[in-house]
Amino acid sequence: MAHYPLNHHLRPAYRALAGAAGAFLILFGVLAIAATWGDPFFHRGHDWVLGLRANPAGAWLATLVGLGILAAVLLGGNVHHHLTVVLGWGLLGVAMVLLALMQTGANILNASMVNVIVLTLIGLVVLTAGLYGKVGSAEAGRTESAQAHNPV
Repeated sequence: MAHYPLNHHLRPAYRALAGAAGAFLILFGVLAIAATWGDPFFHRGHDWVLGLRANPAGAWLATLVGLGILAAVLLGGNVHHHLTVVLGWGLLGVAMVLLALMQTGANILNASMVNVIVLTLIGLVVLTAGLYGKVGSAEAGRTESAQAHNPV
């Protein structure tokens, strides 16, 4: 079973970073939707927004994922913990799939290497926020801390 720190003292900072990552995805998505308006959904043109390649499919996906991250951050608690762990791993997985498909005809999100790097970094930020975002009672936190410092 994985061990997730309970009531970590940097939890608010990680949560703020995840919120910033979600806000960036929303900003990119909305600007990319505006820039690619009227293009076919899986268009593989030369549209760039905020230094990232864009098409309508990638723009809508980024907006929806950003909204999911922002919703998790705003809800907080263990909902934040669970959703950001799942979304973080999901973003990392999508980045690796995009990397594998980048120079093929299957690159339906019109990704470039810059997109993969940025998506990987955002995925790592969101995943880290989730790993350190678990919340519990003060008593459970003290018990966990005692067990961590005095292993049996």
